[in-house]
Amino acid sequence: MRLIGGKWTGSIIYHLKDGPVRFNDLNRMLGGASKKMIDQRLKELESRGMVVRQVLSERPLAVTYSLTAFGHSALDLLEQLRVWSEVHEL
Repeated sequence: MRLIGGKWTGSIIYHLKDGPVRFNDLNRMLGGASKKMIDQRLKELESRGMVVRQVLSERPLAVTYSLTAFGHSALDLLEQLRVWSEVHEL
């Protein structure tokens, strides 16, 4: 739970499941999370080897985040948690 149990962490992992996402797009997808919170969670996930940060060489410069193989492995766990919470109406 230390790896994926933080606030917004599961949502970030979910939104990165289909491929690289730019920071500002991720911010829009998450809605209620502050940019500071998203940045903190992304840094945590990156330090744990679950997310890769890539600086694009475009103008204006942009940063994308994507899941590593280790990060993708958490998707099954998150899906099981979602199903469990629906079954128990949490």
